[in-house]
Amino acid sequence: MPRYVDGFLLAVPRRKLDAYRRMAVKAGKVWKEHGALEYVECAGDDLKAKWSGAFRRGLKLKAGEKVIFSWIAYKSRAHRDRVNAKVMKDPRLASMMDPKNMPFDMKRMGMGGFKTLVDM
Repeated sequence: MPRYVDGFLLAVPRRKLDAYRRMAVKAGKVWKEHGALEYVECAGDDLKAKWSGAFRRGLKLKAGEKVIFSWIAYKSRAHRDRVNAKVMKDPRLASMMDPKNMPFDMKRMGMGGFKTLVDM
């Protein structure tokens, strides 16, 4: 079944990783309740390959920061749009979106929507 995925890439200070994880768990519950098929958050573990430094360079990773790679899966782009419209109106999410209290720099976050090319 083809799916649509919103992908995210961001840097989180290690000292704020627990706060980020707590926020992500709450956000994941909201997305799943409103119909997302999958909500996944991953912390970088092996990003020092000589041939691939794009994660670190693209985020301008600073000392003491962890790369977070995450995605939310949907049935289609239209499904994503319907789910996100509900999520954005959910007061639980709104309470977490104060830029002053975010555990990461939102200006350095990369995100985008992707059509599935291969899904095995």
